[in-house]
Amino acid sequence: MSVSQIVGQSRQCLSRLPALSVCSSDIPARGCQPTRKMSTKIKMADRLKGTERNVWVEFGKLAADYKAINLGQGFPDYHPPQHVLDEFAKTITSSENSLFHQYTRSYGHPHLVKTLAQLYSPIMGRQIDAMSEVMVSVGAFGILFSTIQGLVNPGDEVIIIEPYFDCYEPMVKVAGGTPVFIPLRPVYKMDEVEMIADLCKKHDAVCIADEVYEWMIYSDNKHIKIATLPGMWERTITIGSAGKTFSATGWKLGWGIGPSELIQALSVLHQNSIYTCPTPIQEAVASGLDYEISVFGDQEKCYLQSLALELLPKRDMLAKVLAEVGITPTIPEGGYFMMADISKLDVEIPDDGTDDPYDFKFIRWMCKEKKLSAIPPTAFYSQGDKKLGEKFIRFCFIKNDETLEAASKVLRSWNVAVKK
Repeated sequence: MSVSQIVGQSRQCLSRLPALSVCSSDIPARGCQPTRKMSTKIKMADRLKGTERNVWVEFGKLAADYKAINLGQGFPDYHPPQHVLDEFAKTITSSENSLFHQYTRSYGHPHLVKTLAQLYSPIMGRQIDAMSEVMVSVGAFGILFSTIQGLVNPGDEVIIIEPYFDCYEPMVKVAGGTPVFIPLRPVYKMDEVEMIADLCKKHDAVCIADEVYEWMIYSDNKHIKIATLPGMWERTITIGSAGKTFSATGWKLGWGIGPSELIQALSVLHQNSIYTCPTPIQEAVASGLDYEISVFGDQEKCYLQSLALELLPKRDMLAKVLAEVGITPTIPEGGYFMMADISKLDVEIPDDGTDDPYDFKFIRWMCKEKKLSAIPPTAFYSQGDKKLGEKFIRFCFIKNDETLEAASKVLRSWNVAVKK
């Protein structure tokens, strides 16, 4: 029996079902039966237990409810670069190619994967095959999910460096893996990256390199891709993000790059879950990256290189204000988040009735009373290591200068005593 026959029969079966009547349990109606309770056997799958809580859901809602200045979630409050917006507008209004509005290749729109291969081949120091060594999914999140579900077997140990993006742990657990947590020390240099690479080779392990902030590097620092180290290409999935690259997080487009043997596992998972991503967004990102490649090296025109220059004064401004009010900032060398030590603030936080770490309670109080939102870093630590992050809060500084000025005004108005 063909797929079309199966679908056809399914539709016929549905068409034969009697019409359903909607009844209120409070209003008797002829033919209506009392609402039946759901069977106790019908419930969330056991493998999802323990993964219900999500820090973004809670604190995103909190910021909205209290109309707080949101320096929590990592997204800009301004437009992506104009040339990318123009490409998107051209794609969706173009009369030249109607197929931009239809399904495209499952593993990545041909134009996009070819452009990604062109962009990353010189960076990786090898010729990347666009059709077998690149895969596109719904954001870096989709690539992470496809990677972990596609490569982790039940019982596999997965080493997670803390602090980590909070989805790593639940994704590993749902795949049946066992997370093993390693806290990161304040110093993280090239010799440690090389040590990780050596351990991967020694134990024949796969490395998942989440590198979505690869272009946001400050001063003379360099981003080193672990996949470029000797013997690491064949065991590394490198993850990138159009949302982070072009400051368009709502576009939800990400990619994974690696050897075909590993990419195949991601592709099988992807084709049986997400299947494909929106064609017009992929086309617009591809055209945007084509332009970036053409002007690469010109820091005024190339957004990949100018974004860090744009963010640097924002970073320094936030750090200065935090230091002024007794909060000790950790100055980031990349990305657009800043960890801030609040342990010197003499603030009494009322008991909120939870047994959550101090940073959760502090930010709830700050959001409600001061109308300023951040993210609690203990969400990025395992249960046993949350003490390492509870005296910090995390701010995002990829915001309009007006937003940062408003946040600075709030911080300066606290008049909070500082512990000696």
